[in-house]
Amino acid sequence: MADLPTGFWSGWIIVITTVSLGFLLWLAISVYFSSDADKQSEAQTETVWDSDLREGSNAPPMWWFWMLLATLVFSLVYLMLFPGLGSYPGLLNWSQGSRVAASYESFEERFADVRAEIASTSLAAIQNDVDLMQVAERIFRRECAACHGPDARGQASLFPNLVDVEWQWGSSAEQIEQTIRGGRSANMLAWQAIIGDENVDQVADYIMQLGDSVSESHPGKQVFDQNCSACHGVDGTGNILLGAPSLVDDIWLYGSDLKTVKASIASGRNGIMPAFGERLDDVQVKLLVAMLAR
Repeated sequence: MADLPTGFWSGWIIVITTVSLGFLLWLAISVYFSSDADKQSEAQTETVWDSDLREGSNAPPMWWFWMLLATLVFSLVYLMLFPGLGSYPGLLNWSQGSRVAASYESFEERFADVRAEIASTSLAAIQNDVDLMQVAERIFRRECAACHGPDARGQASLFPNLVDVEWQWGSSAEQIEQTIRGGRSANMLAWQAIIGDENVDQVADYIMQLGDSVSESHPGKQVFDQNCSACHGVDGTGNILLGAPSLVDDIWLYGSDLKTVKASIASGRNGIMPAFGERLDDVQVKLLVAMLAR
């Protein structure tokens, strides 16, 4: 929550508020309690149309005045008790920030023992606890489902499947926790301007055959060894330390057809997994890890 305004803006708010309330009070008094001289002056300057249509001024019903006065009094009492006049915090010193902080403290106090118990529980025990797994699924739907889908199977050929056995940065509990806390940034270079169109086609064809018995004399092998093997490995099995995916399995994030593979080589790929280390606490991270590491 932002702090109360200070300096110029605090003074400006005070001036606008007090002037507005004063003007409303003056307007009500002038309308309902104008002097006899004012009434006589209005009578003397009265305009008449068609002999019987007269211009005049009559105050609204008195209950309107009392209602307006009551709202003004309420406004003054409110401004004395709560923030509203610039940097003045009010006699009650109330704020939304303090309410949130109080609610958080109440939550921590109420669930401290439960959270401590979860923090000390093994991942295997958490995975066997139906209630905790339901909590983990709710956290996933709230924080992760927008990208990875409600069933964690990925979507839009942009966000990876989280229920398979192949993870770009590793699928162990420690690696998953590191991914959640620190996020990931993937960067596949665009090779078209570097190796040319012909080599892009040859490398793509070579990669499509990597899972089978590809010939050592394939024209794309030399280009692959020179430009791609540093990240993806000589055998194309990838490198989880670099986030370089395996090219010999059936799991392709952006698509496994020849046209898509060519596009990936030619134009490159970029993917970002945001860091949730500051958004989620230790217990929430542990529940997510238990859910995803199964």
